[in-house]
Amino acid sequence: MITRDLLGWDDLHIGLAWGPGDLLDRRVTGVTSTDLQDPARYLQPGELVLSGLVWWEPDDAEAALRFATSLRSARVAALLAGESTHGPVGRSLVDACRTHRIPLLSVPAGTSFRAVTDRVYLRLWGGLRLGADGAGAAGLPASVRAELLELLHADARPADLLRRAVEQLGLPDCSIVSAAGRTVASSTGTGRRPATAARAVAVGPPGESPFDAWLLQPWAPCAHPEMLRGLADLLAPLAVRAHTARTERRTAAVRLLDLLDTSAPVDLSDALTRCALPTRQALTAVAARIDGSPQAPDGWAAAALTEALCTLDAPFAAAPDGDGCAKALVAAPAEQVTGALRRVRAQLQARLGERQSLAVGVGPAVAPEPARLRSSLVQADYARRAADASAQPVRSATEVDSLAALLDGVPTAVRAAFQHRLLAPLTAHDRDNGVSLTDTLQVFLAHDGSWARTAKALHIHVNTVHYRVQRIEELTGRNLSRLADRLDLRAALLCADAPR
Repeated sequence: MITRDLLGWDDLHIGLAWGPGDLLDRRVTGVTSTDLQDPARYLQPGELVLSGLVWWEPDDAEAALRFATSLRSARVAALLAGESTHGPVGRSLVDACRTHRIPLLSVPAGTSFRAVTDRVYLRLWGGLRLGADGAGAAGLPASVRAELLELLHADARPADLLRRAVEQLGLPDCSIVSAAGRTVASSTGTGRRPATAARAVAVGPPGESPFDAWLLQPWAPCAHPEMLRGLADLLAPLAVRAHTARTERRTAAVRLLDLLDTSAPVDLSDALTRCALPTRQALTAVAARIDGSPQAPDGWAAAALTEALCTLDAPFAAAPDGDGCAKALVAAPAEQVTGALRRVRAQLQARLGERQSLAVGVGPAVAPEPARLRSSLVQADYARRAADASAQPVRSATEVDSLAALLDGVPTAVRAAFQHRLLAPLTAHDRDNGVSLTDTLQVFLAHDGSWARTAKALHIHVNTVHYRVQRIEELTGRNLSRLADRLDLRAALLCADAPR
């Protein structure tokens, strides 16, 4: 298959925005959908790149040029630009592709990325040559390959494909599992999997993040590993199709979140419907972020959140927010969402580096009204920051119910500055003296300002407590008989104790 072939598929209405004849003769090896501004590391030479360009503004020539540079470095066959987000392909993108000699094709709003992906893979798989021994190029007998391809083309369920493959090839029962351990399909038709299993085989391309890959997992050692690899190769269009569907849903989710990112009155009905979300049922907001070193690329948090929410039997819309985080709206109660996220978070974390950490916050379930959804998203993001700074990596906004929990969500630099402003005089005193006034303040407040109980806890005379408290008041300028001053100093101590 060559790039020019796409222009001959009249039912898909793919147009040519730029591309001389010699470039349209590039051979196509596959197709990848991406939201990333720099997807080079996830692309293979000869691939078609499908993108809704959700991160781009049509007049941003520099961003278009950076994107085209990334595609050139990956030696892709062509860029297919979706017109659902920005309308007709912009001049700046045309100029960028011309500069780097990347054929640019347009995909109209009425043509789904899945339709393009399916057509490409059907063409690629249909053109596979059979070997002289009658086995397919990937190790499957010709008759079995033909039957499985027919099922694949007919949109058979993945479980039915697996079951038929097991029956025809004599393979052990198998499951398709996501990179985070979710069962996508099983030859037994259930989500059950053995406690131990044989080595898995990758299905399709690795994806843009550690959470995108699919694996073909045999339940027992396989006597014919070449057939297992052949089956994984044949199932690759399913993985690509799922990734394409996620990309399209993410494009719709970006539009919805953009509407909620403005204080202007908006009608969310159409945006909610495009995301397959109910317009009258309560929605729960979720926020996620991956922090640490190395910094996670844009889109990883959204991919992790998508994988986690797939375990819920509920509609959701998830997308990156443009600031390294991801946001989502879920048509499920907040308690159910929190529980599901806590169950799968360890598996998601295992896909990251040792110094990277996934933190998630869950807002309250609210009616799908702009003001209320904005409030829930803000609360979810605050809960996420609180989770990020605590030993609890998934936190619900309802759990931000104490001064300590509230301060957990305050940025580290703000906490440190507040602590320094209030407690620096005590810190300086303690550095030059054998008595810690900071410890005395901590114990005094912990015992509700009781002189006697403080003296007992510190094993000192009550008069010594009076002297130390008086000294604390002199150094800090606060009166510990006043509730407001006690709260200020208590907050400063909590800021000093908060994880960094």
